Formats: sequence, C-alpha cells, structure tokens
Amino acid sequence: MAEVLVVVEAGVKKVTLELLTLARSLGTPSAVVFAESETDKLAEYGAEKIYVAAGLGDYLVAPKASAVAHLVRERKPAAVLLASTQEGKEIAARLAVKLDNGLITDAVALDPDGTATQAIFAGSVIVKSRVTRGLPLVTIRPNSVAPSPAPATPVIEQVAVEIPDADKLTRVVERVTEKKGERPELTEASIVVSGGRGIGNADNFKLVEELADLLGGAVGASRAAVDSGFYPHQFQVGQTGKTVSPQLYVALGISGAIQHRAGMQTSKTIVAVNKDPEAPIFELADYGVVGDLFDVVPQAAEEIRKRE
Repeated sequence: MAEVLVVVEAGVKKVTLELLTLARSLGTPSAVVFAESETDKLAEYGAEKIYVAAGLGDYLVAPKASAVAHLVRERKPAAVLLASTQEGKEIAARLAVKLDNGLITDAVALDPDGTATQAIFAGSVIVKSRVTRGLPLVTIRPNSVAPSPAPATPVIEQVAVEIPDADKLTRVVERVTEKKGERPELTEASIVVSGGRGIGNADNFKLVEELADLLGGAVGASRAAVDSGFYPHQFQVGQTGKTVSPQLYVALGISGAIQHRAGMQTSKTIVAVNKDPEAPIFELADYGVVGDLFDVVPQAAEEIRKRE
C-alpha cells in the first residue's frame, strides 16, 4: 500500500493519533516530525515510518511546508493529512501552492477513495468534496475520528532538506509555556461545558467550571460571553473562536446563534439549558432543559456527585 503522510505538529496531540488512525484506511501511515517527538506514541497508533526533518522546530511554518513538499515529490504518497489547526492549515496552504495541488480544509470525515465530508457555510450545509488536481491534501478537524491503537515498529529516517533562505526569515527566539490546569485542552476534550450570556457575569462562570470539573471536561464560552468579559477569548467556541467536536457538549445559557453553532454542531451529543423555550440552541440539542440554569446546574452537579 502507498504511504500516507501525517504531518505532526509540536508534541503528539490527540488529533495526531486521530490522523494516524484515519491514515490506516487510506494506506500505510508515515509520520513527519520537525523535532524530537514521542516516537513511541506514533508507533502505538500505526506509524510504519517516521520522517524526522530535524532543526525546523525553531522556525515558523515556511520551512516545514518546504520539507513536506520535498517528501511528497520524493515519496509520492497516496495522501497528506494535517490537523485543522492554525499551523496545520497554514502548512497545508503553502504546500498546496508549492505542489500546484488542490486542498480541502476542515474535513470531518475522509473516505478511502479520498472523498472528504465538510460542514460549510457555518455548518448549515454538509458537502462531499474531492481534490481534482494532485493528491488528496486534507486538513481534518480535531475530534472527528476516534483514535484506535495499531502497534507498529516504525523505521525512523532522517530527512535532509535544502531549505531556502527565504523560509528562514522568521525565527522563534523564545517560547513561553502557558500554565495549564488539570482540565483537558478545549479542542481535544471529549466533554465540553460552555457558558453564554445567560451566565450573567464572570463570577457566575464558576458554575460552568464546577460542572466541567465534575464531568472531567473542558470549559468553553460563547462569543457573547467573551465579548461581555465573562471569560477569556482563548476559550471562545464558534466561527471566530475554536471549533470543537466532543462526545458531549453542554451549553449553559447559550442562545445558539449561528456563529456559535458553527463551532460545536458536530458534537456527538448536545445538551442545552436555557430559560427561553424558543432559543435556537434547542433546534440542535439532543436533550434540552427549559429552565433557570442556576437551579438546573446545581441539581445536576449534586446528582453527579452522588454517582461518583
């Protein structure tokens, strides 16, 4: 079977394991890394080969795109998969230009023949797309695939690539690690609890955090809540924020405007709590509770504690 290149961003994240799982349905997975990485984890999820383009971790995306383009020309893979993250989509775009290749972004599924499923127009339309020029070059939305192990013994190959000087004009001179709590990363969490304008104020977001912690999930917020100063922007879910697709999405005091729905409507199960029975979020929810969230959420939290 032909190789399928999976581009690995810094560190092996959950989405990387999803890409390796998906790659196995298309061909033989091969991981492309740009710095020292968790090769054991890549092997556990089926990477038959690991290409190491060392020395590029201190640069932004341009040299990485050149390295992947070199591998594509040399190895002629069946497809190239990247995560639909800020970095992944920029590498993919540069790669498409370098190879004069088509590109599909934000796919939520990919068939063995390269046909991708996308949610477009803020998620209001589901379409099937295929690259008609070149090989399937696709970015996959995180949480679209359930990662499954398939242990392999990969061959590790160092890749020497002549990177143009123009690609090295911007260099990373310092990295500051953001302090993180015990909650999972928002875009990778299997459970997300989000609060909207109905939360009322920043102090009341403790209610959202409490429920998220009881469920072992991440905290999100609607644009209205972020714009009102209730919660930081990096936790915004929506068209202008982050896209999530967890197994369970709990929307508290969120009306369900199309901007927000675009970032969470591919969630497997959606639970909404809103005192307005006409709120658009109920059109999307699998389970809805019409009521005051300040009464409903504490009751739900108490039930969860009883079952721990």
